[in-house]
Amino acid sequence: MVGRKSLSYWPSVLDLFLVARLVVSDQSYGNEIDTAVIQHRLEQLQGEINQLKAMLSQQQVEQERTRQEIETYRQKVQAQETLRAAEQDRLHIGGYGEIKGKFRQGSDADFGDIHRLVLEIGYDFSDWVRFFSEWEVEHALVSDTADGSTGGYLMIEQAYFDFLLSDMFNVRAGRILTPMGIINKRHEPDTFFGVDRPSVERYIIPTTWPSDGVGLFGNLGSHLAYEMYVVGGLDGSKFNAVNGIRSGRQRERPGLNDPAVTGRLDYFPQMSPGQDLRLGVSGYYGGLNNGNRGRNPGISGKIRILSADFEYSIDKWDFRGVIVHTDISNARQIGNGAASEMFGWYLEGGYHFWPDSFKVGKLADSDAVAFVRYDHFDTQHKMPSGIAADPAGDRNTWTFGMNFDLTSNVVFKTDYQIQKDRAGNKENWLNFGLGFSF
Repeated sequence: MVGRKSLSYWPSVLDLFLVARLVVSDQSYGNEIDTAVIQHRLEQLQGEINQLKAMLSQQQVEQERTRQEIETYRQKVQAQETLRAAEQDRLHIGGYGEIKGKFRQGSDADFGDIHRLVLEIGYDFSDWVRFFSEWEVEHALVSDTADGSTGGYLMIEQAYFDFLLSDMFNVRAGRILTPMGIINKRHEPDTFFGVDRPSVERYIIPTTWPSDGVGLFGNLGSHLAYEMYVVGGLDGSKFNAVNGIRSGRQRERPGLNDPAVTGRLDYFPQMSPGQDLRLGVSGYYGGLNNGNRGRNPGISGKIRILSADFEYSIDKWDFRGVIVHTDISNARQIGNGAASEMFGWYLEGGYHFWPDSFKVGKLADSDAVAFVRYDHFDTQHKMPSGIAADPAGDRNTWTFGMNFDLTSNVVFKTDYQIQKDRAGNKENWLNFGLGFSF
């Protein structure tokens, strides 16, 4: 504002100066300069003043235009930053991993294993349409071998859309995790005790168990949650005596010829800071005539799985357990030593012994849990008539170990396992592991 006032002020000063000069000149030289000359000169000066005023006005217009352009650009930049921040809030990146060292007692069969590295990618298209995916590499190597002899793979373990309609009623479609047991739904290494997952939830319930399908989920009040889906079924031709149904999972382009239904209910009767209890039941029923890329094996049997599980925490104690029974019709047609029934259960207890006085500085979020777990699982629980059971399928495992949480999502694990089967085989393993999630 000072600059503008100064510019408008100078023409007036200039007028006075020139007029005064002319008057002085007229007085000094008499009447040599007549009135007409003065008038002409004043008119010239007035024209120049008007021209200067016009230029000043044009400059002011241009300055205002420039200011408006700058303000428009600033608003665009601000809008882009707001949109970018909103996009970042919509995109969700996470993951988890496990690195293990396993030492078999009395043998040289020791090995290290980058067991799995998993990337989770999700995106919120809106407040009610959401996407989630899980990309997994196992055993540090992916190789194109027809028989899978390298043991490693790259797989999309989950890829589904959630359509959130209400607290009670929502739709999920895509590749989901079959909602059986505990570990299948929550298998990140910082959510369970021990270097390896419980044996029952590897051989009787084959975690991790993806299925392609569609279904519903939600809450039936404040204490009851449910999930129910129609999914592609298992490939019964891959069942066998020792690994049970584990190899029957379809992971590539699953056949949908003989679908299955699966679901679970979770009841939360006690939820408080010092005590939590969850009780769950789950089930699975479907056909076995499904093959990758629709190349069905011609198995006419059905499979039914029923399971119950619980988790209970009180003070510094954590307990959990699972019981599961599997019934397979027409197991004789499957062959491979497949049983008509499989059965398993486990119980686990852990005690948080890390004192609060140790939770300072870099260990502010640390914790330590000593635990023990007993698994009993029998993939030869009942055989088709006339077929003998393989005693190596009837097994039990004791696991004694400790989880040391460096932070809330980085855990060092160690345990000692005693594995036995009814055939008389026994293996003792000392295991170490490092797990993380983010």
